[in-house]
Amino acid sequence: MRASDVRDERQATLREGLRILVRAMRDEPVILGVAVAGSAVYGIATVAAAEVIGRVTDQVVVPAFRDGETTTRALALAALAIMVTALVKAAGIVVRRYFAGLGQYSLNARYRRRVTRQYLRLPLSWHHRHSTGKLLSNANADVEATFWPIAPLPFALGVVVMLVFALVSMFLADPLLALVGALVFPAILLLNFVYQRRLSPLATRAQALRAELSGVAHESFDGALVVKAMGREADETTRFAKVAGQLRDANAAVGRVRGAFDPMLEALPNLGVLAVLAIGSARVADGTLEAGTLVQVAYLLTITAFPIRAIGFVLGELPRATVGWRRVSAVLDATGALPHGTGSLRGQGDAAHLGIRDVSYSYVEGTPVLDGVHLDVEPGRTVAVVGSTGSGKSTLASLLVRLVDPQTGAVLLDGTDVRQLEPGAVAGAVSLVFQQPFVFEDTVRDNVTLGLEAGDDDVWAALRLAQGATFVRELDGGLDARIGERGATLSGGQRQRLALARALVRRPRLLVLDDATSAVDPEVERRILAGLREAALPSTVVVVAYRRATIALADEVVYVDEGRVSARGVHADLLARSPGYRDLITAYERDAAERAMDRTEDAS
Repeated sequence: MRASDVRDERQATLREGLRILVRAMRDEPVILGVAVAGSAVYGIATVAAAEVIGRVTDQVVVPAFRDGETTTRALALAALAIMVTALVKAAGIVVRRYFAGLGQYSLNARYRRRVTRQYLRLPLSWHHRHSTGKLLSNANADVEATFWPIAPLPFALGVVVMLVFALVSMFLADPLLALVGALVFPAILLLNFVYQRRLSPLATRAQALRAELSGVAHESFDGALVVKAMGREADETTRFAKVAGQLRDANAAVGRVRGAFDPMLEALPNLGVLAVLAIGSARVADGTLEAGTLVQVAYLLTITAFPIRAIGFVLGELPRATVGWRRVSAVLDATGALPHGTGSLRGQGDAAHLGIRDVSYSYVEGTPVLDGVHLDVEPGRTVAVVGSTGSGKSTLASLLVRLVDPQTGAVLLDGTDVRQLEPGAVAGAVSLVFQQPFVFEDTVRDNVTLGLEAGDDDVWAALRLAQGATFVRELDGGLDARIGERGATLSGGQRQRLALARALVRRPRLLVLDDATSAVDPEVERRILAGLREAALPSTVVVVAYRRATIALADEVVYVDEGRVSARGVHADLLARSPGYRDLITAYERDAAERAMDRTEDAS
């Protein structure tokens, strides 16, 4: 990268970082304003303390040494003046630290909520393009990095007041000594500039590696079952250790730069103090300067380093904050949130009428998964959607519950395009049960109700219909039994039945089952589907099915082939007139028969 490009990047980082600070002040003006005020009080009290120390030196300390005595009144007034300034300084510190921390944590909470709300608004297709680890890092580490400079910001802004008052007080006390002391400021500013240039790229890399490490860790932990089953523990440990080592090295590089520059930034003000003391002592000796004035100027010079250091610290954190904000704003500015209207569904409490009008959808442009699908399902009917792997069945299920919207065409509930319904209308009327259900680390009751106001009788009724009441009663605690993370204490079939009960307790007007009984044995599946047909549910049911027994229970079968509805009708009719459907349904039976024949031939 050319030097001019590097310079432009640094300038852009500085400008963007300053905009982040302005945004923070605008978002929390009262809290951060109080913090700045507390810092300003501290700065003014610090300068006042220098004035007090100077006067005490001239009026109490020097006369005491010169005359060998002093008065109780003089000592009491001196002690009182020092105590008052110290108490005011302490009050300023308390106010500044408390409200600066409160402002930082409030901003963290505010933007974590904004990021999370945006995650919920964005469609499933957007989430498919971003890893879970990266999304976790956006909402956690990146938000923290963005507002990390906020805690020292009020101090840096407030002590500017101290810097101004200190410089004015120094020049009023003695212009010559003030000029000698002020010579240190250009050196400090130059050192800070070099410091920021060295630190910026290192801090940027460290923040990027934090996000990468979070992604690797989440992926490893999320896939713990596969890792353990395939014996990949050592490989995952090595993968994690590699990124962790890179992050360690990046943080160490940041530490080395800070370790090199911090002593120099500490030493420069002290060098200025030594120069002032050397010149001032000579002037005190020849009678051209009061000792109190020398003490006052030296003390003021020591405290003027604090504002410069504080400002430098904030500027040093801006590259990291900028990286964090870029990642956070990429989420907040993401487009594609599903649109909503103001319409509502009619016929509450009755089974829904489902209409699919020329729906097409593709994950990759030019490769449609669904192409011109047209379908009508009358209220209360049970329809089985059948097709080979990759034919678009699960995509169709996602469209019905509006996890995604079709690129062309429309999905209708009771004749209304779902895109015209108010937020929450589809979720309130439709339930989807996935083949791989998600179970929370919570009680059985809370996993079924999931925030729904439902009594235990309703929960047990849903569990009985899902054929899950028996195993729940056998759990220690019944409905209050806690299940492990992602339902680790349950079998696959039990998790599916729990997820089915979660859908049924809501009494949905449209129930979509995406191979939701694949992990239960055929007899339990038969009882579940028979119970759904016999129960007084206000539901139209769409079931993505594979098993012949499941399909036979449906009122109608829709055969999907290569993203299109190839045939529809009752099961027996499709077997007779659709070769593709017949081949698909009988494939498992043919395979079992062929294996049996092979075993017979081998035995003979």
